[in-house]
Amino acid sequence: MSIDPTRRALLALALGAFGIATGEFVTLGLLPNMASSLQITIPQGGHLVSAYALGVVVGGPLLTIAAVGLPRKVLLLILALALAAGNFASVITPSYEGLLLVRFLAGLPHGAYFGAAAIAAGNLVEAHRRNAAMALAFSGFTVANVVGVPLTTLIGQQAGWRSAFVLVGVIEVLAAAGIWVLIPIRGAENPNVRPGLRNELRAFRNVQVWLALGIAAIGGGAMFATFSYITPMMTHLSGYAESTMTPLLVLFGIGMTAGNLAGARLTDLALMRTIYFSLASQIVVAVVFFFTVHNKVAAAITMVLFPFTTIAMVPPLQARLIQLAGAAPNLASAAIHSAFNIANSLGAWLGGLAIAANLGYSSPNLVAAGLAEAGLILALISGRLGRVKPKHRLDVVTQSVGASSGGSPEGVYSLYDRFERYGISQGSDGSDASDNSEVAQASPEYDKLRFTDSELATLEWISARITRGRGWRGLF
Repeated sequence: MSIDPTRRALLALALGAFGIATGEFVTLGLLPNMASSLQITIPQGGHLVSAYALGVVVGGPLLTIAAVGLPRKVLLLILALALAAGNFASVITPSYEGLLLVRFLAGLPHGAYFGAAAIAAGNLVEAHRRNAAMALAFSGFTVANVVGVPLTTLIGQQAGWRSAFVLVGVIEVLAAAGIWVLIPIRGAENPNVRPGLRNELRAFRNVQVWLALGIAAIGGGAMFATFSYITPMMTHLSGYAESTMTPLLVLFGIGMTAGNLAGARLTDLALMRTIYFSLASQIVVAVVFFFTVHNKVAAAITMVLFPFTTIAMVPPLQARLIQLAGAAPNLASAAIHSAFNIANSLGAWLGGLAIAANLGYSSPNLVAAGLAEAGLILALISGRLGRVKPKHRLDVVTQSVGASSGGSPEGVYSLYDRFERYGISQGSDGSDASDNSEVAQASPEYDKLRFTDSELATLEWISARITRGRGWRGLF
């Protein structure tokens, strides 16, 4: 059975994500081995994990800004090779202090890769398939927790922890080769988007962008509060032997993979409601886990449900940020992965505080419920702010385009691309082309929007006046 070229390109992006997740999470499984080899304590070994996470937080925005203007295929190729180099460097670094620096450097390309890959995936397909394409590119990250992390952990335990990073480096080299061969240089670009640092930064003037990042950084911390301490929970409270943790982590990976697929499908139906549902479900599952952790079967089932509800939030948040950023989505798309790594650190820290306060190994679940609740509050605020009532359908377009462009002509590149992005363009059958966007979901009144030929002509005139360099003043 042959695979069409677009799917092959998306799988090349997914392979890079597979390598990233394997390299990031295999450190958790090999921490005792690394600590013994480097002659350090387990807490000191945990700093290697923190160094990588810090690299992700810093590197996502900085590398994206530095690479503004590079063709996206070239950027992805450079990032994949940098990821490979970081893992190979981890193999040959002899000292703990040197490895701390190397793991920080290895984390720098992480967020920038995912941001560029998400946008490239969306540009490779038609508008109505963008969410599914981005989810496929991200699927390598979730599948790695089913296959890559357990396998490399097992190999690292048998052949030495450095061998695991050799394998991760090889995976990233293969991903770079796939990107070079399979991704078309033009297909990864949107011809209606002009790269530029000013355009990228302008998106962060929108409070909705910051709310979306806050949802990821706080609400996303729920899962990390619990699963940073999943081994002592399952061994001390559920009664599992340490040797059974590998298959249990496979269940965790299955939950992540299923959540990613479900989130992508639901995003196409109702973006904000998917975010609400994900966060509300995390609250319920976290509280339930607080009680079910004392039963082997119930704990295993809850261990699948938790990552499912959490990762289901990733596709809609990624899609929302790209929509909010409009014609300059690169920095915003990379920033969400920095936000999720902040969530990683925040959740682990707060969960650790609960355990240190002698509240028991199950207490991080209640911390997780609180973080998910805080994320849900931010999501509801974001949804509330988006509920505006337009006076006229022409106002919807002019206000939306003007807000996203910052009132300047360089923010507006294609009228029809704007219609499509905001979900109010006319399809070939005369119906609205999409309702999956910030504007389309803001109010039920948007369902009634339909443009006549005269209105479309007026909108074309508006676009022409703007893009000739006169800005909004050219309308008057």
